Amino acid sequence: MMVWRICLVGCLMLVVLGSAMAVIYSQYRYRLLFLEIQKQKKGLDQSNVEWRQLQLDVTTLTDQNKIERNAVDKLKLVMPSRENIIYVKPK
Repeated sequence: MMVWRICLVGCLMLVVLGSAMAVIYSQYRYRLLFLEIQKQKKGLDQSNVEWRQLQLDVTTLTDQNKIERNAVDKLKLVMPSRENIIYVKPK
């Protein structure tokens, strides 16, 4: 009878130890996942800022006046005279 109790106590201690290790491991995994979520949120915020900046750049760059100004200032383009313009009619 005594051997049976010692065996039962030993098994129960192993179960308690196993469950304690499972709790420790689950807490460790939780912290790792939490850190990964925070990292991903930071990356998402950065991507949103970059996306808004790109949308603003597209709006600015597609402004017709800005395009014409860049053509004149940077590329030194000029509007051709009326007699130098050739119109092509589609078939």
